[in-house]
Amino acid sequence: MFHEKEVQSLRALAARWMAHAADPIMPERRRQWRAIKDLRAEKPMILVETCMLPDYIGKDELVCQDPYLRNIEKSLFEIVRHADEIGDDIVVGPYFRIPWVIELSDYGVPIEAYHAVSLSGSDLGYSFNFGVQSEEDYNKLHLRTRSVDRAESRRRQALLEDIFGDILPIRLGGYDPFDLDPGYHPWLGNLFGGLTMDLFKLIGNANLLTWVYDNPLLIHKMMILIRDDRKAHFQFLEQEGLLYRNTDTWMPCPGSYGFVSDLPESGAEDRDVRLKDCWGWVESQESAPISPKMFNEFYLPYIAEVVRPFGLAYWGCCEAVHDRFQFIEKAIPNLRAVSVSGWSNLFKMGELLGKKYVYSRKPTPAYISGANPDWELVEKDVRDTLVAAKNCNLELCFRDIYTIDGDRPRLAKWVAMTRALMNG
Repeated sequence: MFHEKEVQSLRALAARWMAHAADPIMPERRRQWRAIKDLRAEKPMILVETCMLPDYIGKDELVCQDPYLRNIEKSLFEIVRHADEIGDDIVVGPYFRIPWVIELSDYGVPIEAYHAVSLSGSDLGYSFNFGVQSEEDYNKLHLRTRSVDRAESRRRQALLEDIFGDILPIRLGGYDPFDLDPGYHPWLGNLFGGLTMDLFKLIGNANLLTWVYDNPLLIHKMMILIRDDRKAHFQFLEQEGLLYRNTDTWMPCPGSYGFVSDLPESGAEDRDVRLKDCWGWVESQESAPISPKMFNEFYLPYIAEVVRPFGLAYWGCCEAVHDRFQFIEKAIPNLRAVSVSGWSNLFKMGELLGKKYVYSRKPTPAYISGANPDWELVEKDVRDTLVAAKNCNLELCFRDIYTIDGDRPRLAKWVAMTRALMNG
């Protein structure tokens, strides 16, 4: 039984969400985002990621005490506050989606995370136990098993429908691949095929970088296993009817929207959705220090095979791409959008991507983070981007901002500055 104040908080947030969804600006923003993904951009679009800011919604601002409802409340509040105050090109849809509850085993060796807590209480820094350190450890591995709890998934959907479904419709679909919290989590828009993330969690960074010399056969065997597991996972989602067309949503790690004309639009009840109807997202940050040729030999072929069944592919996150794009472009024929982080050569990427792909720029978060943002560097970052991508299908997606020292207005300040530079 929930307290009336919890129900009222959720209903009030749902009403504010729907007010934004009904704003006449939303269809136009959706159209402009689609134009970029259709490779006929009319203007750059901009978006700020807030889901990774631990204090964007203060704990004392939340009413719900039930863990599940508290997470739902936080997710509603984040979108509403974002739409209220940042002024970017956020698109708020007329529904709230929650993921299917999926149970997923380990690889035969548990992956355990160890967090380091800072003086401020933040636990963003973490590492893993790295359970595979030898051929003997590799022999313990197997493909993961998975199952869907349809009853619990439907129970959660019915619960939210009873509380605020008459205001904000609830849709069920997708999954949370990182399983960070119960219930809704912004990662659920992703169909993530970044295999080296799991490789890193299993063998550690040192082995990922040195076994290509010291034990290349074991690296290939590890990548085959992880590739086969990820393919099996996507096939499971497809066969069990758990997919939804992620062409109507924000895709968190890419930090961009999936609106595009070349894939079917999502419906209220997505049935018989196939991988070919969806975006797939792949990246390989962990292998960035490896030379492009060795990356092409040891990692890219397996990643490319995983993303090939999707309708369209988005490549990259924070890693540099300019030195290995020739291999990525050849290996992934369904490539449509490419992340251009601060590690990439912005100007070379402009030449490489041109009008053929989406230039998905990730401004450098360090410049705007912490107690003393460097606005000169922030502005230079945007100016350089606008010059480098002047002939491209440009979107600016500000991601991975983890600390703003309680200064939320700086996010709106960045948006206003960026718009002024675009229009100047």
